[in-house]
Amino acid sequence: MLGVRKRLGPAINMGGGLLLVGAAGYVFVALAGHTMPPADAAALASLYLVVNIVGPGVFSALEQETSRSVSAEAAAGRGPGTVARHAWLLACGLMVVLLVLLGAVSPVLTDRAFGGRWGLFAAVVVSVFAAAAVHLVRGLLGGLQRFTGYSATLAGEGVARIVPCVLIAWFATPDATTFALVFAAGQVLGAVIGLLWLRPKPALPAEVTAAAPVTVGGMGRSVSLLVGGTLLMLVVMNVGPVVVTSRMTWDAAAAASFVSAFVLARIPLFLFAPVQAMLLPSLTRAAVAADFAAVRARLRLIVLAVLAIGLPAVLASFTIGPWAVQVLFGAEVRLPGTVVGLLGVSTVGMMAALVLQPGLIALGAHKSVTAAWLAGTVVLAGLLALPGDPIRAGVIAQLVSAAVVVAVMVRAVSTSLRRGKADPAPAGDTVVTG
Repeated sequence: MLGVRKRLGPAINMGGGLLLVGAAGYVFVALAGHTMPPADAAALASLYLVVNIVGPGVFSALEQETSRSVSAEAAAGRGPGTVARHAWLLACGLMVVLLVLLGAVSPVLTDRAFGGRWGLFAAVVVSVFAAAAVHLVRGLLGGLQRFTGYSATLAGEGVARIVPCVLIAWFATPDATTFALVFAAGQVLGAVIGLLWLRPKPALPAEVTAAAPVTVGGMGRSVSLLVGGTLLMLVVMNVGPVVVTSRMTWDAAAAASFVSAFVLARIPLFLFAPVQAMLLPSLTRAAVAADFAAVRARLRLIVLAVLAIGLPAVLASFTIGPWAVQVLFGAEVRLPGTVVGLLGVSTVGMMAALVLQPGLIALGAHKSVTAAWLAGTVVLAGLLALPGDPIRAGVIAQLVSAAVVVAVMVRAVSTSLRRGKADPAPAGDTVVTG
């Protein structure tokens, strides 16, 4: 019993933290809708989307590369200090680039998305600093395999957003700027809490000494590739409903039902999110140690876990999915079971891609990550433009693009493992020989 608890405890903690983060988003949007005028509520909903695109779209790449680099250094018997310094430099560089880009689009963004509310744009700027801090801390924690601390950063972020928003709505006169700033700054508490788990601990004996030390240039090139891959991933995962809705102006009710079905089908992705953070460090250490049998075995096991989680979800999508869309989302149009079910199948493909991606990063195949999502984006764009029924085009596009991403990743992983060695990281900062 204790052994099972020890193995499952980190995953349960991660899941609990993610639920708090998800609940915080729901509370923020719901409170805005119930306490604000419609124009303010719409502007805050736009802010929610912008904040969640900017943070995960850019700084999750820094998190993954930091985790990989820390794991590689640990496998060579070195501490995380050098990686932490490089990561802070890269975080500052990413923040400067983002702030310049946001400044360039600020008039359009503020006018069209935020209804002229510059206080909301200020909240976006705050979110850039907060996201940089929390994702960097999570990268260090993940690489050190301190998953309790990682979970605490998620919980802290959720609580820091939920509690102030509820208190403001209950005791004060809510205004859009205050709500926006509270939500944007929530990740700061997550970062501060994570620092408590980054206190130095006794170093473990060196396992491998073949890996060259990590360089800031190497990490920078890796992060740039992963930023591109992450942004393309967000396109593949989210743009379909937007295009379908824009093409179905004559039937807004059916388009809304499709969007609701899409959101429902994507729920397993949210529940599966902790896998990447927990999988990458162990795969990296195995790759640096040239234990490619372990890399292969772990990837095989996690793909089986994807099927174990995904197949029941697919079955539910085919059978009760249309009913659930109407009951849970109030959809006016009942979609065929095949539409909801096939969206569920595409979600399983996305889940497989999300667990293959850490394998590629661990093997130093960052370019393959970007190439896979680029291929999926090209296919998605082409199929979404198919003539005829937009919903049919949307379903086909999601299915085929997911299959393409997985196929490219599987081929890249197989190629690296067949060679009997991991490809060098894009920067050449880690070289592993069998």
